[in-house]
Amino acid sequence: MTTTSTEKTTSSDETRADKFVRELSELKIADPAAGQANLWLRIGGLLMLAGLVMGISAYFIAHNTESPLTQRDGIALGLGGIAVAVVGSALFLRYSLTGFLRFWMARQSFDLNVFADRMLERESLDDLAKSDSASR
Repeated sequence: MTTTSTEKTTSSDETRADKFVRELSELKIADPAAGQANLWLRIGGLLMLAGLVMGISAYFIAHNTESPLTQRDGIALGLGGIAVAVVGSALFLRYSLTGFLRFWMARQSFDLNVFADRMLERESLDDLAKSDSASR
């Protein structure tokens, strides 16, 4: 699909949000509202909670018995809980940072656009002042 120059021009009735969505579609950035990020964030939180529960239950399994075989099962369960908690923490951290950085990037883009508009406005005012002084 090719875009023409008329599609890239902005109309005066286009809101900033519409312009931002249009620019995101041109950059081919995945839509954050797709829901997969929230799903992975929740899975990461659940895995952290499951790891904590596994660690606590492993403690009670290992300390409430005299059998070395059961104690070893408790140790294995505890180590599994640690692994599950680490994986859950990595997922949670990855997707929470992605959401934060996506918001930061959008805010940065908005600030740069406002700054560029102000600079263009200032340049046009300076050009008008120069042309007025030159005509006199």
